[in-house]
Amino acid sequence: MRSLDHSFENNSKRLRSDRYLFDSRVSVVKKSKPTISSSASIHIKTFNTPLIAKTTGSSVDLISLKPWELYTVGRDRRRCDFTFDDRQVSKKHCQIYFDAYSRKIYIADGVLFSSSNECSRVRVSLNGVFVDGARVGNGEIKEVGAGSVVSFVCANEGACSGIRIGFAVERIVFMEEVIHQNPSNFNNKLFSDNLISELGDSKLANAGLLSSKCREILSSDDPMLYIRECFTNPCKLRAKHASRNRVKTNSYFTPAFLSHPCEGLTINGGHLQQSVNTRVPSGECISNNKPSDTYTHEEKNIQSNQILKSKKRGVCAPPPGNKFYMNRLHFMGDDQSSEVNVTLPELLFPVETLERVFIATFTSDLSWFLSYCEIPVHLPISIACHNSERCWSSSLDKRTLKPYSEFPNLVVIYPQFPEVISFGKDRKKFGIACHHPKLFVLQRDDSIRVIITSANLVAKQWLRVTNTVWWQDFPRGSAHDYTSLFAQSSSEEVNQDSKSDFAAQLAGFMATLLVGAPDQSHWIMELTKFDFSNASGHLVASVPGIYTPKHPYISESLGSVEASVVGISHLYGTSADSNGALLKKLAHALQKCHVSRYGMLEVILRRNEKIKADSNAVSVALSDSDDGGCIQIGFLPRDVAKWVSPLLDAGWFLFSAYVYPKQVLACALEGSNNKVHLILYVYKGPKFVNISKMESTTLASAMCSLVASIQRSSGLWRLHEILGHYKWPEHCETDFSFGASSVGSINALFLAAFSAATGKRSLQLTETEESDPDWGCWSVSQELRNPSIRLIFPTIERVKMSSSGLLASKYILCFTEKSWVRLKHLGILDDAVPHHVDRVGHPMHVKVGRRRFQSRTDGSSFGWVYSGSHNFSAAAWGRPLQSSHDMRNKSVLGSRLHICNYEFGIVFIVPPSEGRENKHSNLDDITLPFVVPAPRYRSMDTPATKLAMSKAYAELAKQEREKIIEAIDVEEEIVDEEEEQVLEIPDVVIEEKDDDKAYADKLWCS
Repeated sequence: MRSLDHSFENNSKRLRSDRYLFDSRVSVVKKSKPTISSSASIHIKTFNTPLIAKTTGSSVDLISLKPWELYTVGRDRRRCDFTFDDRQVSKKHCQIYFDAYSRKIYIADGVLFSSSNECSRVRVSLNGVFVDGARVGNGEIKEVGAGSVVSFVCANEGACSGIRIGFAVERIVFMEEVIHQNPSNFNNKLFSDNLISELGDSKLANAGLLSSKCREILSSDDPMLYIRECFTNPCKLRAKHASRNRVKTNSYFTPAFLSHPCEGLTINGGHLQQSVNTRVPSGECISNNKPSDTYTHEEKNIQSNQILKSKKRGVCAPPPGNKFYMNRLHFMGDDQSSEVNVTLPELLFPVETLERVFIATFTSDLSWFLSYCEIPVHLPISIACHNSERCWSSSLDKRTLKPYSEFPNLVVIYPQFPEVISFGKDRKKFGIACHHPKLFVLQRDDSIRVIITSANLVAKQWLRVTNTVWWQDFPRGSAHDYTSLFAQSSSEEVNQDSKSDFAAQLAGFMATLLVGAPDQSHWIMELTKFDFSNASGHLVASVPGIYTPKHPYISESLGSVEASVVGISHLYGTSADSNGALLKKLAHALQKCHVSRYGMLEVILRRNEKIKADSNAVSVALSDSDDGGCIQIGFLPRDVAKWVSPLLDAGWFLFSAYVYPKQVLACALEGSNNKVHLILYVYKGPKFVNISKMESTTLASAMCSLVASIQRSSGLWRLHEILGHYKWPEHCETDFSFGASSVGSINALFLAAFSAATGKRSLQLTETEESDPDWGCWSVSQELRNPSIRLIFPTIERVKMSSSGLLASKYILCFTEKSWVRLKHLGILDDAVPHHVDRVGHPMHVKVGRRRFQSRTDGSSFGWVYSGSHNFSAAAWGRPLQSSHDMRNKSVLGSRLHICNYEFGIVFIVPPSEGRENKHSNLDDITLPFVVPAPRYRSMDTPATKLAMSKAYAELAKQEREKIIEAIDVEEEIVDEEEEQVLEIPDVVIEEKDDDKAYADKLWCS
């Protein structure tokens, strides 16, 4: 937030010069000239103590301001215009004034002002005044806009020991009136760089008009179109607001008094001219046939439900390709920064052509999104977001919500978390997982746009916090491509830098979010209309669950699905098989069946349409070679059978199934409630080519469930799938870093696993390591001896010194104190310095990782860059688990992977030169949001942990108040769920749930 601190001596000279010119201009005015009278009204909401107006003696929620007049706020009712009745407020605490020239409102504490050609300084307040948590310094002025919070005595609510004093700005209304009379001098003026009189003779007014119009024409997207519209349509006056304290808006409004479009401007022979008889103030269109004309413009809080008009244009920059851009912060102009930046309305433009929208986000402000982006009321929108109660609920009624009746096609979806990730009911579920992706899918008739960002669907993160944004438009294909939903990556494809599984990864992730909303499952079918073959990067998704390696690939199959067999205990229990005859028959059949080299046995799936308990029932049976019949052992679970049956009946797909015979026999012998693992393989059915011709909600929902269930690599394993097969030259590595707004409870094992997933290998091997089957792979011991990756996270000093203040980072940065203690001795932390100077002092919410190599032959750089929603935590990427049944697997990537969060991101790869198609591509073309190499932590530096932030608040309160009644309480840090030693938990046993058991019992009895 830029502070305006003006020098007394320099401004005194300027003031005398300006006043001389002003007085000289006024002295020669002979005739009545049209002048402009401006005013502003601030609509406020006070906290606890009411604001009393001097004129009325009663509390007010509206502050009316005349231009360039000081309005004093304090405790003395005789000397202040507005007062707070509290001893902590100074007699004359601060001043508010309205700059009509720039149409901005400022608050000052101890500034210069002029009166009768003399300059004096107002005494600075004792306890201070704060705007959005940042103190207004001595002699400084800060802008106040819609949404600003002005506090007296203490910076924030947590620091206030007693009654909170101040107000929040709900909206600001600017009014301008054209008056046909002689102008008059202002008696008092505040020193400001914008101290320019708009009053004067006709030449000054005319010059101001032309200058303003030229600026608007040049700043428009299409200058000629702007001129034509101004001549042929009702004149649109644009008020630009570029503030570091509020949202940047470009609001258009039409004055009701205009009798002719753009009166005062004519187009003659393609040249812009001013009408001869027009007298107008700078930058405005007025009418000449009225003695007084008035219009208003209202600036509202960014949290308001009212519409904030956004700029009516699309993204000027080309799609980023194999890199990303940043969002445009609210104070940035279109051409203010050398970097390419975008806004959310630009990404959605034009919203009128959108057919449907899908959004996945962590938090959301739907009212802001709908108004700010001007979403049509009938546009179908599906928004998946986080809600702890709903996401953990097993009730289907909790899965969806329609929050607005005026937007009938807007549906909010709450994706479900699987019970298995909480390791049973005895562990807390809330807080160990979250739905954290930031994904937009915008469908139009001829194309579909995929947007991956790090910003949630809230105003603050799009307007006030730095985030990354990537998007790509994909054209409509010539025909539906349903096989693209099942594409799988292989090592050969990865080495060719292929992105053939882009559609499958996108559809698979979206399907997992939509399975609980059957009426939204059509999204998966819609994706098949578009061609994703030219994708610029590889998608990386994380979906909650405990994963095992993908099962062996079977030729011609589209993929595999992990399922189970339920109901074995019902048939082979002691009550049903008292003499053990059925058990003996089962054991005999299992002994004669052929087992594959992977120890699996193929079973038979049979549809049981005549079972009254469930028309979708699918039985699981073994082939009996003795009598040529089958021995039924159980059924598919209800949630699997409900999508297998419709797809099988429609002829779209065929299925084969495999089980482990030892598990079947063990379950039957023990009579336990344990499930038997079953692997489904999916194949094209006889009517696969006719999928597009069939329209059925049931089939679309079944298709969505199938795509969601297909086994895919997730988290760290997905990262290893796309990066681990490259032969990265370790001796050429120059940088390996990851910057995130949150660092989880990580340890050396996770650091080693992340590095190994990206293809990190050991350079020097001992004889013991060379004999290991995983020789060359990165290990924990190597990570401890030679840390491989550096973490980029801001120091507490950087946060404290930022212009945005501590509050701006309060709900963005997360670093546990235990993680800092654990990582401190490794010396792997670097400070997060924003790359572009315009963004310095503003929080970053980015999640970006990079591993860079530099060729020793031609000096070119190569490697990879990740951008998306994954923070640097095991909850996001997955925690590797070791299985007690496979002690030979010593890989740090584990034999199982425990993922808690939904996450989504993209990886851009510039392969080594020998495998690179484009020899001119360079990893350095991807500009990171932070400075690299980042400055390393000094010995006294600490990260902005929760504890450090709390201490900083307490220190700030101590500095800002002479007497602290009660400092901020340092809350006890909540123990992170990841702190528990998950690695010591035994193998997770899939047990038959009560509803599955009841379901199987009904089927057996039917």
